[in-house]
Amino acid sequence: MCGFGGYFGSIRDAEALLARMIAAIAHRGPDEQGKFMTADAGLGHARLSVIGIGDGQQPMSDMSGNLTIAFNGEIFNYLELREGLIAKGRRFRTSSDTEVILHLFDEMGEDCLSLLNGDFAFAIWDNRRRRMVLARDRMGVRPLFYTNKDGVLYFASEIKALLKVPGVSAEIDPIALDQIFTLWAPIAPRTAFRNIHELEPASMVIATPGQVTVKRYWQLDYPHRDAPSKLTNEDDAAEELQALLIDAVRLRMRADVPVGSYLSGGLDSSLVSALAAGMTPLQLRTFSVTFDSAEHDESAFQTEMASALGTRHRTIACQAGDIAGVFPEVIRFAERPIIRTAPAPLYQLSGLVRQAGLKVVLTGEGADEVFAGYDIFREARVRRFCGRQPASRIRPNLFRRLYPYLPGLQQQSVEYLAAFFGAGNTGNTALDDPLFSHRPRFKTTAATKIFFSGDLRATLKGYDAAEELVGRLPQAFSHWHPLHQAQYLESRFLLPGYILSSQGDRMAMAHGIEGRFPYLDHRLVEFAGKLPPEMKLKGLVEKHILRKVAGHLLPAAIRERSKQPYRAPEARSFVGAGELDYVSDLLCEASIAAGGLFNAKAVASLHEKCRTQPASGFRDNAAFVGILSTQLWQKNFTGQEAGAARAA
Repeated sequence: MCGFGGYFGSIRDAEALLARMIAAIAHRGPDEQGKFMTADAGLGHARLSVIGIGDGQQPMSDMSGNLTIAFNGEIFNYLELREGLIAKGRRFRTSSDTEVILHLFDEMGEDCLSLLNGDFAFAIWDNRRRRMVLARDRMGVRPLFYTNKDGVLYFASEIKALLKVPGVSAEIDPIALDQIFTLWAPIAPRTAFRNIHELEPASMVIATPGQVTVKRYWQLDYPHRDAPSKLTNEDDAAEELQALLIDAVRLRMRADVPVGSYLSGGLDSSLVSALAAGMTPLQLRTFSVTFDSAEHDESAFQTEMASALGTRHRTIACQAGDIAGVFPEVIRFAERPIIRTAPAPLYQLSGLVRQAGLKVVLTGEGADEVFAGYDIFREARVRRFCGRQPASRIRPNLFRRLYPYLPGLQQQSVEYLAAFFGAGNTGNTALDDPLFSHRPRFKTTAATKIFFSGDLRATLKGYDAAEELVGRLPQAFSHWHPLHQAQYLESRFLLPGYILSSQGDRMAMAHGIEGRFPYLDHRLVEFAGKLPPEMKLKGLVEKHILRKVAGHLLPAAIRERSKQPYRAPEARSFVGAGELDYVSDLLCEASIAAGGLFNAKAVASLHEKCRTQPASGFRDNAAFVGILSTQLWQKNFTGQEAGAARAA
């Protein structure tokens, strides 16, 4: 795991620029740094040494000197690929997975991406063909950003490095801000920064003099809803899934350093930890975050699972005020406004892993997307069920079963439940809506835009982020089963846009920690996509087949517990006794008014409401966190506390 940056084109003071770019992301690779330059291309690298510790320095060139790579991530099947290359007569100088990519690229060009099982982003300078090739892994685990300035292509693992390029400045993209306040994240390739782009998952850039081409090399896919499934026997499917998951964990245990595991106490991380514990000759080290608030804390399950596995377990307590204390750093590393505080405890957790002396951890992220674990999947099923009898006063009661961890919801009337979830007047048109599963979430989140300023509204000119999302859906989308449509929306957009970014790579790499995601092994993702929907969501039981795989590996209390989504205290983390100065400073009317992004008086009222009513609803919590994080983003990246948005 590492960070890199570079350019393609003719520039001045190239060595000094590469030094500045790599210094900006040195946290991603605290072990070593390196640079490579030619007349019209350059690569810089900050290394976190995990595989090939003694001989895997980068940038790395092949024996001919024609190909040079800067690589961030891991190729988990590199040993198998290496053996195949040696059988073809290829000779290796190092023991690293990086050199495997060079040999494969030399043989196959960009077609080699189909053979890579890993989490990666890389840049390869092809001197013979005078081109720069950038690529990113299938699910979007590792980040890669780029921009064009004066005819030169610049790229880097984080935007901080691109801001070191002369003439590239930080300016908020108002469309991206609207997307964040609707969809939780920008729709790639858009980022929070105007004119700075994110390379989408499963995509590559091929840059030649005067031309930059972006294309996809892999597509998340599902079968036609009417097509008969080849996976009809549940026991056989579970057996095949278990074999794939075991192999995904086995490959991700490969490292020249110890590998630990996050342990949330839920099914996903517990199953990964159970498999990993049986594969390490040493006592597996596990890590968890705990909370003071009972509605967020899962420590009892974490303790039970660690005891059952016999792991060497450590926890970090996220106490009152901790989230506010680290939040400025969270935004600096996330590089975007966010509407949830969930990344902050994970920032603390990765710091604990670093303190423990580890560099690599397994995580259960991705299972909810791949095996339909989120409440939103069950909710959509109930909404469709209610929509078939919109006058029913019994069916909406099912919504209470979906959210036992939300006490406020349990007290609401049937009429309120039906109206809130859009289940009372669902007609045929709504049922055919491609965003049917996510409309309530998007509608609830978009309500935060009531705090947008008049100037920002005028700039947006009625822009609709949800409709842009519809325009990005693949042609086959309408032919998929409704559950698969919902899974695609989560897996293709929110997973790389928020979960793997703001909560994943950025919070871990802030402390030089590499997270590994067995559930996002592309073989497992492709297999799960072919499973009949009822094997994933059986009635209202989420991740049914994964629970079957867990079998005897987990205690019944863990295996059978309902999904408790990972959440963290929100607005109340920042207000009340001990409120930090930066919160008051950034949310004061003068600061808000100077920015032009939000309504100063409305924000002042929101701030006071959150101070006096700590149990505020989703809209107010999301708006508070979103506004505060936007103000922090401005302060971090523009050098001022606010700046008015121009037309997109």
